Amino acid sequence: MTRGVLDGQVAVITGGSRGIGLAIGQAYRAAGAHVVLAARKADGLAEARSELLGVAAAGEVHTVVANAGEPEQAQRCVDEAMERFGRLDVLVNNAATNPYHGELIGLDPSRAEKTVRVNQYGMIAWTRCAWHAWMAEHGGAVVNIASVGGLIVDPHIGYYNATKAAMLHLTRQLAYELGPAARVNAIRPG
Repeated sequence: MTRGVLDGQVAVITGGSRGIGLAIGQAYRAAGAHVVLAARKADGLAEARSELLGVAAAGEVHTVVANAGEPEQAQRCVDEAMERFGRLDVLVNNAATNPYHGELIGLDPSRAEKTVRVNQYGMIAWTRCAWHAWMAEHGGAVVNIASVGGLIVDPHIGYYNATKAAMLHLTRQLAYELGPAARVNAIRPG
């Protein structure tokens, strides 16, 4: 991203303490945005915040301990972002889970539910919170981090891939429902 292109804007990133989420946070911060990182573990968030503050940029870094699969925690994070910055321009739904590795025939209900709750419903819950807090009236962008796995068959991660395939469809549905006020897109790493 070009420096300054996001000056003054606010980006909330789920799963922002490491990997793709942290890299997105670095890019948004370098482009001038205030960055709100959400993740389940406080120590990982503290390390990520320290790393982001090492990027020379004007935007602030705020962290919120939140599980992407818990709608009330999504609401709390969005409320904190709005209280602190007064706006929410970009939501990156990056958090995902994959508690089961194996053939679909062996999948148990608790791990299936956890995967859907984070990978599919979490994306909807976070988007709803951002929509009602800011984007319905002021516009914005939602970026869903899906996976190339949502397009292929792969051994031992079939259920995870199915949730990412659903995420791709849900992204198109949300784009239809929320556009043109909010742009909703997906990225398929892999």
